[in-house]
This record gives sequence, structure tokens and C-alpha cells, in this order.
Amino acid sequence: MVKKINTAVFISGRGSNLKSLINFSKKKNSSIVIKLVVSNNPIAKGLQYAKKSKIKNFVTLFNNKNISEKNILKKLYKNKIELICLAGFMKILSKNFIIKFKKPIINIHPSLLPKYKGLNTHKRVLKNKEVVSGSTVHLVTSKLDSGKIILQKKVNVTNSETIESLEKKILKIEHILYPKAIKKFLSSL
Repeated sequence: MVKKINTAVFISGRGSNLKSLINFSKKKNSSIVIKLVVSNNPIAKGLQYAKKSKIKNFVTLFNNKNISEKNILKKLYKNKIELICLAGFMKILSKNFIIKFKKPIINIHPSLLPKYKGLNTHKRVLKNKEVVSGSTVHLVTSKLDSGKIILQKKVNVTNSETIESLEKKILKIEHILYPKAIKKFLSSL
């Protein structure tokens, strides 16, 4: 039997990648069990997926980053979390948090890193008339969207592409890419 790693997923919004990771975690050959969902947004739609799947959740508003991160760390230790998956979490974790957690943190980003780090990726991709874009799963370091790349997947960008259509196209591949990347990453440990 596969040893399942206690995992926390951090979200800020609709939680579609969280939903995909919950489905993945329920598979027999999955290497993760989601023990905690953390959000900075009390009305994040993704929190409903956590409740529906009876996964503990913790909301902290990040009004004071230090206090929020300390409280998150307490929850992570209490739930024996060994892996964090950022899934549309719209806050940047401090270097201090990353060092104190001492375990892997991975993120999914809607571009082919190292291109288009940060926000508004689809808008910038279209503005620069790119013909391909995609998604990247990478390790989190204290430098934004700069950690070691675990897995990437490309999508073609058409002439008629809009920000919304590109976002939809990339989100669709992310739901497949994130579980694959987690599997690949954990098997390399």
C-alpha cells in the first residue's frame, strides 16, 4: 500500500484545483491525504469543497502577515502536515515561513515559467502575442515563482484567444497536471 503524505492545500478563491486534488487524494494509488485547507478568504468558494469532503479548514485574513503565518504553522504542526500545495493562494509566504515549515511547498502557476511570473499572466501572454502558454508546477522558494520546476504542460494560444478563454484552457490542464506533478515529486523523495 502507498504511504500517504499528510497534505495541506492553500486557496483564495473558487478552489477548482483543490477539488481536483481532493479527487486525486481519494484514489487508491494516490500518495497524499488532504488533512487541512487554509485560506485567506472567508468566502472562498473552495472552502465548500473542503466542508463537503469533511476536511478541516482554517481561515486567516492576513491583516498581520506575521501573526497569520504563526497561526498557520501551529495548524500545520498540529495536523502533522508534510507537504503544502498552493492552489490559487493569492498571498506570498514569507522566507521565514518557508524556513520554519522545513518541508516541501509546491505551487501551480498559470504560465510556462520562468516566463510571466506573478499576476496577470494571461493578459501579458496575449499582449505579447505568444503562440503557446501553459502551466507550471514548481517548488516554492523565497523568490516569487522561481523554484525548481517539477512539471509543465503547454497549450496553444489562438488568434481569437481572450483572457477568459485562455484561463479556462489552462485551468483544464492544471487539473491533470497538478496531481501528476505531486506524484512525480513525491516519488523522487
